Amino acid sequence: MSNTSGSKNGRMEVPEAKGAMDKLKMEVASEMGVNLKNGYNGDLTSRETGSVGGEMVRRMIKRQEEEMSRQGE
Repeated sequence: MSNTSGSKNGRMEVPEAKGAMDKLKMEVASEMGVNLKNGYNGDLTSRETGSVGGEMVRRMIKRQEEEMSRQGE
């Protein structure tokens, strides 16, 4: 059975969103003071990368909730 989950195999569910996701990642990292750069980031700690990822998820959930609330009006 093949795995289609983006989190398990590194592929995005919507490849067209890659640019927007990269932009969000860089924006969040910058705001958090994490020195994220294009390319290799092996010098970052797990805490730093996890914090950036966690904040990205929080923002995406918030945006989706806002969109859903507008649709319910």
